[in-house]
Amino acid sequence: MEEEVRLMKGNEAIAHAAIRYGADGYFGYPITPQSEVLETLAELRPWETTGMVVLQAESEVAAINMVYGGAATGKAVMTSSSSPGVSLKQEGISYLAASELPALIVNVMRGGPGLGTIQPSQADYFQATKGGGHGDYHLIVLAPATVQEMTDFVALGFDLAFKYRTPAMILADGIVGQMMEKVVLPPQRPRRTEEELREQCPWAACGRGDRSHRNVVTSLELDSAKMEENNLRFQATYRRIEENEVRFQEYYTDDAEYLIVAFGSVARICLKAIEDARAAGIKVGMLRPITLWPFPYKEISRLAGQVKGILTVELNAGQMIEDVRLAADGRVPVRHFGRMGGIVPNPGEVLEALHREFSVEL
Repeated sequence: MEEEVRLMKGNEAIAHAAIRYGADGYFGYPITPQSEVLETLAELRPWETTGMVVLQAESEVAAINMVYGGAATGKAVMTSSSSPGVSLKQEGISYLAASELPALIVNVMRGGPGLGTIQPSQADYFQATKGGGHGDYHLIVLAPATVQEMTDFVALGFDLAFKYRTPAMILADGIVGQMMEKVVLPPQRPRRTEEELREQCPWAACGRGDRSHRNVVTSLELDSAKMEENNLRFQATYRRIEENEVRFQEYYTDDAEYLIVAFGSVARICLKAIEDARAAGIKVGMLRPITLWPFPYKEISRLAGQVKGILTVELNAGQMIEDVRLAADGRVPVRHFGRMGGIVPNPGEVLEALHREFSVEL
């Protein structure tokens, strides 16, 4: 079958990919720089073609609780927002995790804290990778660097969420959400029938059958011993995810003497800086985490054994650097370079940071 190639924004690609995945519902609220997700879904009107529900809720809190309800019935449901809106969703995300429900959450990050700026940021790293809400839980966190990955990660996020019965998040910065690129759209998947849903999600609260066999979905457990059992089960699931779902890309690492670690759009900037450094005879490589959780600790640890220094480059004050330092375990200096407030660095600034932190001659 001939590929369908389109030119579109990252946010628009999310909407197209959700429809083509066969998603059952989207519940969201507009906020820059991700509003095109909801706007594109409204324009495409999938309720008339695939039966997908699209609803602008009255608030971010309402949206995430609609996702909670839809997920409890086994439906493939999602939401999207930007940084302040995702903060409002944290209680509902924690409930989803505690209820072992699959759902897809998209965060197109903007600068903060507070209302901040509508310009791009990567300062929600802690919020996404460390749980964000209350309790001991994790989200599977995918960090796209291209519009194609924005498209592909919708299916991947849903599939992982259902595989492990846990929420997954696409953590994109505002650059990836707003930029336009060529993208290959996936073929249309049929939505699951009710019979398929019951077979694939026997845990779902479907409201049918004998009352004694009716599933109850809740995050509440007043018996401390049972609550500890629940938490131990959650942690066992997270260990399986860490063993099986780490994703990353390496660039020029075979002979690298210095390593850059960057994700999202910043990795693209760093790749240009690395190519310029290589042209000048400086052996620099990069590891780009694709899953921010689970984080590629083992892979960075391996590379830490061969390089003289590691530079993390982020659109924040230094968040991912904490995980990189854990991976490096003190064997090599780890430094940070970042811009904040919506300012995006250029490749020359990355090279200057390498020189400043490690005395690399440019």
